[in-house]
Amino acid sequence: MERIEVELFTDPGNDAVVRLPPRRFPGVLIQGDSLSTIRDDVAEIVEACDQGDVGEVREAAALLLSNFDELLARYTAALKAHDIPIPFYQAP
Repeated sequence: MERIEVELFTDPGNDAVVRLPPRRFPGVLIQGDSLSTIRDDVAEIVEACDQGDVGEVREAAALLLSNFDELLARYTAALKAHDIPIPFYQAP
C-alpha cells in the first residue's frame, strides 16, 4: 500500500471528485458498496433482457442512466467550480 496526497474537489462523500497525482483531470471515487449496487443494477438489466421483458429493461436502464447523469452533473459542477476544463464533449 502506498500513501499519497490527493486533491479533493467535493465533500468526501460516496462519490467524491478527486485528482490523483500525476493525473491531469480529476476522477470520481466510488465506494465499494456503491460499485456493487451499480453492478447489481446492470445485472438486473441483463436478466430482464434475457427474459425479454422490455418494459423492465427500459425502467431499470432509465434509473441507471438517471443516477449516472446525477454523478456526471456533480463531476462537471466540481470541475467548473475550480476552473478545470471538462475533459469530454458536452452536447449543448
